[in-house]
Amino acid sequence: MTKQDISEIKKLFTPRNCSITRICGCYVDGEKNKKTELKQAFLALPEEEMFKYFEILRKVLSGTPGKNLLTLDFPLALEMAGLPAQEAEAAEEEPSPGPAPTPNAHEFLMRLKESKLKDDALLEQYYDSVIENYEYVGNYLILLVHDVYDVPGRTSDNIEMEDASDEIYEYILSCICPVELSKPGLSYDAEENTFHNRNRDWVVALPETGFLFPAFNDRSSDIHSILYYSKNPEELRESFVDTLLGCPLPMSAESQKETFQALIEDTLGEDCGIELVKNIHEKFTELAEEQKEAPEPLVLDKNEVKTILADSGVANDRLSEFDRHYDETAGENAALLMNNVMNLKNFEVKTPDVVIKVNPERTDLISTRNIDGRECLVIELGGSIMVNGITVKSGPGSEGEDQ
Repeated sequence: MTKQDISEIKKLFTPRNCSITRICGCYVDGEKNKKTELKQAFLALPEEEMFKYFEILRKVLSGTPGKNLLTLDFPLALEMAGLPAQEAEAAEEEPSPGPAPTPNAHEFLMRLKESKLKDDALLEQYYDSVIENYEYVGNYLILLVHDVYDVPGRTSDNIEMEDASDEIYEYILSCICPVELSKPGLSYDAEENTFHNRNRDWVVALPETGFLFPAFNDRSSDIHSILYYSKNPEELRESFVDTLLGCPLPMSAESQKETFQALIEDTLGEDCGIELVKNIHEKFTELAEEQKEAPEPLVLDKNEVKTILADSGVANDRLSEFDRHYDETAGENAALLMNNVMNLKNFEVKTPDVVIKVNPERTDLISTRNIDGRECLVIELGGSIMVNGITVKSGPGSEGEDQ
């Protein structure tokens, strides 16, 4: 999903735009026991509670695409493995007295959406699956909402037409929120006009993880994908996602960065010098400028990374080993997000004792030079110079002259 698609759904979580039909939830304690459940029409909630839920739901759609907001695709084999159509229709018409066939993750999410969260058995099965597979020390709240969004049409110049609808987008959004004790402190008692020790309450925190199904791609429902949210982009909970959602996870943002760095070092070997790394950074910057209007983060495959290295001046003999290094380091079919592997807002040179950060547009100011037999980093000084916030002078005489 693009930022625009995510933003459009996020805007629904306001009193003016809300069309959420139902909200359900299950409170789980630290021993994985169900303490209580809730299920009701969302618009029947008191206004104060509604605002709190809006804040939680918006959080699931907040973050950076490609880092803690990931559009995951269901494996084709998983989608094809659902129950036969006739069997599914029969199951809906008349419950079977025996145990029901276990649906796969994609089929189960489809059933949950189509039930509009009114099937208690499906809800219990969903809660049980989360409780069984979600590793968390402490209490938490599982939330689910169902919504039907009448997607407004748009003109050719992207102006929204409120009276025209292209389609109906029906979806469910779920999240898992820690439930924590409020901090201890003093509170003011107005009746007694004095201060007392505040009673500590169990408070629902913002979600740690969640998902939107189906995905909303190109302003349309996409049952082949799901949007997954993780508060911590480095803790994506792979086993939980694999079991509950059935989708493979990409490498985390930090893993992609480390993989790319290792790939460059392995490929360049002894040729991995400052000038060559500067060239690679500049090529990435140029590519980012060309793609700055693109709605989605730029994804690089093996051939695209190889082309960038070739354009940066990497020797052919080094490139000849690139494919092997890529397959060993990242994986033959792995894709890397440019924003994850390269910091385009900063150019950093780091030694064990010195860290220098350079405007990425002025990497020409730094170079290496052999001085008195030592490899030195040379920085061209220009304009004002500040050291610890103090403006200092440069040039002849700045260090004092003998009289």
